[in-house]
Amino acid sequence: MIIPVRAFLLAGLLAVTPALDADAVDKSTVQDIVVQCEACHGLEGKSTEKGFPTLAGKAEPYILQQLQSFRSGKRPHEEMRYMGRSLTAEEMKAVAQYFSKLPH
Repeated sequence: MIIPVRAFLLAGLLAVTPALDADAVDKSTVQDIVVQCEACHGLEGKSTEKGFPTLAGKAEPYILQQLQSFRSGKRPHEEMRYMGRSLTAEEMKAVAQYFSKLPH
């Protein structure tokens, strides 16, 4: 069986990438970050404003990928790039977990 090159490279990357430990992030730190998110994305991640997506109930990997894309500049948005650059990888994971567990 031939494994596609991309899948092989991704598997290798995942094997050497340390697992993120969102549980290592203090809950008060997560709450401080969430308050900043809620300024645009609404209380409990339920946006009522056009142009600001609802975060509540979104899949954790999706939220995490978006934060990483903002950080890298792959997804351009001035404020979100700042947010992405100000968070550690573990904080991003913790925030993604938080919003993914909220009902939408």
